Amino acid sequence: MTPKSHVKLALVDDHKLFRKGLRNLIELANSDYCVLFEAGSGRELQQKITAENEPDVILMDIHMPDMDGFVTVEWLIEHFPLVKVLIVSMAQKEETIVKMLKLGVKGFLSKDVEPQELGAAIDSVVNKGYYYTDFITGKLVHSLQRGDEGNGRNARPPAMSDREREFLKFACTELTYNEIASKMFLSPKTIDGYRNALFEKLNVRSRVGLAVYAIKNGFVQV
Repeated sequence: MTPKSHVKLALVDDHKLFRKGLRNLIELANSDYCVLFEAGSGRELQQKITAENEPDVILMDIHMPDMDGFVTVEWLIEHFPLVKVLIVSMAQKEETIVKMLKLGVKGFLSKDVEPQELGAAIDSVVNKGYYYTDFITGKLVHSLQRGDEGNGRNARPPAMSDREREFLKFACTELTYNEIASKMFLSPKTIDGYRNALFEKLNVRSRVGLAVYAIKNGFVQV
């Protein structure tokens, strides 16, 4: 039997004591988690991350000196697009959270998170590609209701095929991309093609962006 591979993590937070505490929580949550390195800012992350030392998931704060979470996520998207970012922050402002989600982060946790939820969040990001709580969903819906997200209803929507529309609706569910492929009787590679095409057409960078667009423009109801 092949041994289970470790999930490689990195911690980016300017408070050293918090990083140590978070590391302890991670070790309690799952023995298959492996912390590759820690960094005190996005700038330090740039110095430590390499193709040979690339984590699966980065747990990151937003407000850090020298290079904050916003700039760091944008840099990661350009240089390490396969790395998933899970935000761990005390930030509560709706505009901050929504901006981070629009940038493409895969989830958002409060710093007072319990070990069980931390483990569930990491597992969800690794296996499903995202982790969104009711709190985060509520923030998104409220932002939509205020008209702050995406293209307005008055904007002319880009042309989409029936299959792209079908995929867009599935993207708003809890299904993984592989499960969507099964539902649509298509290969995962074809689903990746639909996803990337819609990212470009709708000018979004993440599954959250697809969901925001779909809700805003009436493809799904909340």
